[in-house]
Amino acid sequence: MSNAAQATWDHATNEPDRVAVRGAGEPWTYGRLRDTAATVAGALRDAGITPGDRVLLICPSVPEFAGVYYGIHAAGAVAVTANTMSTRPELEYFGGDAGCRLVLDWHTVGPAPAQAAEALDVPRWAINPDVEGIATDTPLDAPHPAETGDTAVILYTSGTTGRPKGAQLTHGNLIACASIFADVLELTSEDRFGTALPLFHVFGQAVVMGTTLRGGASLSLLERFDAGDLLELLRRDRLTAMAGVPTMWNAMLHAADGYSAADFASLRLAASGGAAMPVEIMRAFEQRFGCVILEGYGLSETTGAATFNGLNRERKPACVGIELPQCEVEIRGEDGQVKPVGEVGEVYVKGPVVMSGYWNRPEATAETLQDGWLRSGDLGTKDDDGDIRIVDRKKDLIIRGGYNVYPREVEEVLYEHPDIVEVAVVGVPDEHFGEEIAAVMALREGASLEPTEFRAWAKERLSAYKVPRLFQVLDTLPKGPTGKILKRAIDTDAVRAEAARAAAAPTTGAPQ
Repeated sequence: MSNAAQATWDHATNEPDRVAVRGAGEPWTYGRLRDTAATVAGALRDAGITPGDRVLLICPSVPEFAGVYYGIHAAGAVAVTANTMSTRPELEYFGGDAGCRLVLDWHTVGPAPAQAAEALDVPRWAINPDVEGIATDTPLDAPHPAETGDTAVILYTSGTTGRPKGAQLTHGNLIACASIFADVLELTSEDRFGTALPLFHVFGQAVVMGTTLRGGASLSLLERFDAGDLLELLRRDRLTAMAGVPTMWNAMLHAADGYSAADFASLRLAASGGAAMPVEIMRAFEQRFGCVILEGYGLSETTGAATFNGLNRERKPACVGIELPQCEVEIRGEDGQVKPVGEVGEVYVKGPVVMSGYWNRPEATAETLQDGWLRSGDLGTKDDDGDIRIVDRKKDLIIRGGYNVYPREVEEVLYEHPDIVEVAVVGVPDEHFGEEIAAVMALREGASLEPTEFRAWAKERLSAYKVPRLFQVLDTLPKGPTGKILKRAIDTDAVRAEAARAAAAPTTGAPQ
């Protein structure tokens, strides 16, 4: 039995003064991190939160996230982590679907968490700097004993149909992910890992934070991504490792005036995930800073882990590496049989990082998990060396700046607009974000669309990163013989051209 928070207690016992997390203020030592987690866990117990209860956590990438997160684990409760940009309806859905008994949110997030808590009729605690205000007379001496299969985290994700589903990651999943990556990255307690990734997402939470703190290293955090700030963080903390998504590396490359390879001298590892990394950006980054970016591949359902390029092997452009230790990756055809080398098929993943299932979704679980294998829905190939190349993503999934945007979820909201008759949400290639979100619509007779007003309407109902930035109005959307809208028949070049024309118009324009 082992709780995912146990490593924090162990490091605090052995080296309490070692730095664990750096943010905007004074660094947090492992002793401070342990004491904060113990206090949070005690306060949760005082409030009647018992092992297995779900707690909704909305917090940016600050040291307090780690203290509260591991406090939830230590209490034996389940952390349901949500995007800080989530709206009240989204938080209501997550909290209601998971049956959360408490809402914990960073004090500057905004009114949505408190409003959701009120609607759910559960308490809400604000997370203040240093977790001030969350107190107990009985901090936990040790984390609650957890079985490997006990759920530790629920991350809401979805395919291209239906409402978001809660992927259940267990204590065993989190520990396996951290242990595997600590070995593959050759992490030591002397490493200084830095990132601006959101900790509410599996990449930042499990792969980066979990690995770093399990390995006893230090983690430097930026609350919000800014290329210049991340470069300064690199220089200030003499980072040995960094993790980010492609848009971050690209932005750093274009904000690097005044920086040189000497500023990257301490950096031995740069890991990228969340979306495909353009080869040109990789090459430019390496030429400019003498630092190789290594890609990996994983899903929320696999604790962010499946493949990685590795430190000591030849990196192949457009490949996401080989299967991680203890993991298996197969490329299968529609018949479920393994495809020959080089042929395209669906990516299947097996190993200790694979989720236990979707929360209260037995049918979705049975469809995704088959004989211990997880069907990713992604298409890929495997070569003679075992290198995996992802050739396509889940049908219609949009990845904007590393964030997954599920078109059906956005479409369902847009259909609530009284002037929209038909709508299709698609991804349009974008140099900065990788993909931009476009809405192609047919309107009711006599109606017109003013993009700025429409985007404001959508932003009240969707997280900001899900709101379409590009718009096109057609008389009717392309359809197949059954009447189904054919997204692949939509001309994305025409969508982009229409948005450019609207932006140039004197009275209206596609919102920026």
